[in-house]
Amino acid sequence: MANQLSYWERESFFSFDVIIVGSGIVGLNAAIHLKKQAPLLKIAILEKGFLPTGASTKNAGFACFGSISELIEQENLVGTNGLSLLIEKRWKGLAKLRNLLGDKTIDYQCLGGYELFKNTEMDLATTCVSKIEHFNQIIKDVVGKDAFCLNNDKIKHFGFDGIENLIYNHYEAQIDTGKMMFALIQCTQQLGVTIFNNCFVDEIKETTKKITLRTSQGIFRCKRLVVTSNAFIKSLLPEIAIVPGRGQVIITTPIKNLKIAGTFHYDKGYYYFRNINDRILLGGGRNIDFKAEETTDFGQTAIVQAALKKFLEEVILPNKAFEIDYGWSGIMAFGKQLEPLIKEVRTNIFCATRCNGMGIAIGSQTGEDLAELVLQSL
Repeated sequence: MANQLSYWERESFFSFDVIIVGSGIVGLNAAIHLKKQAPLLKIAILEKGFLPTGASTKNAGFACFGSISELIEQENLVGTNGLSLLIEKRWKGLAKLRNLLGDKTIDYQCLGGYELFKNTEMDLATTCVSKIEHFNQIIKDVVGKDAFCLNNDKIKHFGFDGIENLIYNHYEAQIDTGKMMFALIQCTQQLGVTIFNNCFVDEIKETTKKITLRTSQGIFRCKRLVVTSNAFIKSLLPEIAIVPGRGQVIITTPIKNLKIAGTFHYDKGYYYFRNINDRILLGGGRNIDFKAEETTDFGQTAIVQAALKKFLEEVILPNKAFEIDYGWSGIMAFGKQLEPLIKEVRTNIFCATRCNGMGIAIGSQTGEDLAELVLQSL
């Protein structure tokens, strides 16, 4: 296609000050912050899919900062002070997203979050319950007082079977992921950022004066390149140390008189579900076969699908008729460190990745931090 472009097309549509690869939460927020801080910058976003590809439009829409069992594991990795800083970033990131788009726009509903423990998991439940006050003290100055408490009375109300304990977090909320991403795209475009969809980047070439991108739609040039393709980043920057993680999700058809409301975590966060328009959206099961799910291929596997369906039948909706409407998958990026990776990888080439399944909570702040790094280089 490059040989068929006119002079006008080459100059106006393929040459930019900053090009961002990936139109997910991080990429869009980076573009928004860059444009607000430096309005004269000519910025484009290249997205390989018709819609944002990866996890940003495929997640469960949890506005959360971690369940008790997840926080225990994370504290073991980064220490108490490190965990406190992580939670603060997640909480402030959520606030940044809400302030940018508005709660009504993203359908933000603070219905509370719950962590489930089966009657066969008493050791884990006892440990988590014993840590409630510990984590309440850690986060009280950031999130608010008494975030977590035991709320076993709700087990019968929700109709769960085989669940012995329920830890409640009254600060946890849910959003509509589709509405959030649609609004982020609109906000980005209104600021004057150009988004090119169905534009797959094949190769990056660097010179002393510019960066050239060979894509499925032609040759783009820029002065600064920002790569926010998250789990897919290694195809362009193979030196980045991340591991992809596929999350499989299913959703039921509408269920009459559904009493379940809120966001729910099980098995240290590896299973998660919520209500949405009288349906149950359920995802997870990655820990059944980590190696198989360390992939950038979208799709479902029989073993995970069977586990999700079994969890629906036996725990979430026991003795209740339901139908699975359809399913999908999203690809996340994980690493040994819990902090997002934000850095200048090569001269004038920047990246942000490794949200570790917390993209909604930290995506806005990560995008802003990345943009600040770029602005410092101008």
